[in-house]
Amino acid sequence: MPFKQLGLSEEILRSIQKHGFTAPTPIQDLAIPQIFDGTDLLVEAQTGSGKTACFAWPILQQLAAQKSGGKKVIQALILTPTRELALQVSAALSQFGEFLCKKVSALTVIGGESIAQQTQTLAAGVDIVVATPGRLLDLIGQQILSLAHLKFFVLDEADKILDLGFAAELELILEKIPDTRQNLFFSATYPSKVLEIAKRISKNPVPLKIDDMAPTVDTISQRVILVNKEKRGMLLRHLIKAECWRDGLVFVSSKIAAHNLCGKLRKAGINADALHGDLSQPERNKALANFKTKKTHFLVATDVAARGIDIEKLSLVINYDLPRSPADYIHRIGRTGRAGETGLAISFIGLEDQEHFKLIEKRAKIRLDREEIAGFELLGDIPEKVRGLPPIKGKRKSKKDRARELKRT
Repeated sequence: MPFKQLGLSEEILRSIQKHGFTAPTPIQDLAIPQIFDGTDLLVEAQTGSGKTACFAWPILQQLAAQKSGGKKVIQALILTPTRELALQVSAALSQFGEFLCKKVSALTVIGGESIAQQTQTLAAGVDIVVATPGRLLDLIGQQILSLAHLKFFVLDEADKILDLGFAAELELILEKIPDTRQNLFFSATYPSKVLEIAKRISKNPVPLKIDDMAPTVDTISQRVILVNKEKRGMLLRHLIKAECWRDGLVFVSSKIAAHNLCGKLRKAGINADALHGDLSQPERNKALANFKTKKTHFLVATDVAARGIDIEKLSLVINYDLPRSPADYIHRIGRTGRAGETGLAISFIGLEDQEHFKLIEKRAKIRLDREEIAGFELLGDIPEKVRGLPPIKGKRKSKKDRARELKRT
């Protein structure tokens, strides 16, 4: 079995075989031996490349190999940006650790679920905590959870965790963990500002990236449809019925857009649900579960809410709103056409989106034909780009000032 060459134990290999993995992915080949060596890593790999298994297998194996003695303490912290991703990682840990002779326990620490139950489990002792920052800090602040014995610190989807919106919470968490630890960063993208923060957390992380992976895969058909923004909803409803789409993941730019579009689809008799941050955790769990089991046919989601979720045999992704970064475009469409399946990715492009989509094409190394649908043709002229005022000499912030601002966030 090719996985054996990575130094994985018979118990881990047994779970790998049970769950149908036939060979390591390129990033698993690179990362797993170095994790066993205790190296700090900065891993960049696309969605579907097996990043979760990269850290789950070696961490489970090393914790299971320790001698038993006394109450369990938290030795691994896996931090995620969303509750859904935390639940998904916990489920993977449970699957991969199924055959370990010494059971390794994991607890999901997220908001929207019973803090009393989480407190009770922590009191009994756990090996691994998979958490979102908010609830983790709540439990630390109440002195219910201690990270004093931490050995492994994992940031999953690190580009979102390390975004400025999470920076303040992350700084507070870092104050509570030992200086000596193994740091593992996993993400599909690493913007420059994220790299700067990551290198402050880990002094010498080894960057790992699969350079020869194509930005978009051959199994995904990509279409670009020109349409005015105000007609996108009508066009989407038309295409769902005219092209007999059975299910799909629809990306929008905001919580309000998700709520409104979902409502319009339902009024048109289309079985749809929304996934965004304003929903309660039970509502989010239900929306995602119904979509995975095909009880709901279309899921309208924001990037953050859908980050990291794994949906088997997803046939269609629709960019109702374009993502802000070209890397996020690749991340979005990479949810379809996985594991040998074929998929379709459609992007709606309005007058305001022309230049931005050209940048996406350049970064993704693609060039796509534009099409129009009868009755929904793009009308109007492309708006002129408004240029900002020229910089005023002597008014630009210094590097020290920018660094102080970053530290305060």
